[in-house]
Amino acid sequence: MSLHILLLEDDQALGETLKAMLEEEGYTVEWATRGNEVLDWTFEKRYDLYVFDIGVPDMDGLQLLDALRDADDKTPALFISARTDIASILKGFESGAYDYIKKPFFPEELLIRIRSRFTDQNRLITCGEYRYNPSERVLYKKGEPLSLGEVQTALLHLFMTNIGRVVDKADLMEALHHPSDAALRVAVNKLKQTTRLPIRNIRSVGYTLESC
Repeated sequence: MSLHILLLEDDQALGETLKAMLEEEGYTVEWATRGNEVLDWTFEKRYDLYVFDIGVPDMDGLQLLDALRDADDKTPALFISARTDIASILKGFESGAYDYIKKPFFPEELLIRIRSRFTDQNRLITCGEYRYNPSERVLYKKGEPLSLGEVQTALLHLFMTNIGRVVDKADLMEALHHPSDAALRVAVNKLKQTTRLPIRNIRSVGYTLESC
């Protein structure tokens, strides 16, 4: 699984080690050493995961994640820090992080924590120029989220989590407010027009999103 990770770590040796290890695992990593760098980069790009050290120059990791959450950035975040007091750990989770690693730690521990978060259930699904996050139900086109309505999002989830398989009409109907064959055809056609995904009708059975 390819993740785009933004790493914030001002310790040169540790930053180099973590970046090399994560890239060897197949992840794409951008490494910042100052909090303000991260703010600039997040305005320009989207990431799948933030790995933030707390004690960095300009703006510490806690303040940084607070600012990102205030800007409605819901990207999963993990803190690493030499602070081991309960108050700091609690603050980390209150800021919106899903995990906290206390220094010193074995670099491989970071890999374990990332893998545990991005399980098969939460993996990003790639289909052509699209990437889909099934846990958040967000579709990305060239890194930018695509806005879909409630019905289209529900249909998309069924198709993206069943690529190459036929989704039964009865399952698709559950995504509609007023289920009928005609309403389903309209909703699926609207999704196809919006995304240009290769969704095909299997007569009297259902629909399938063909292999991307």
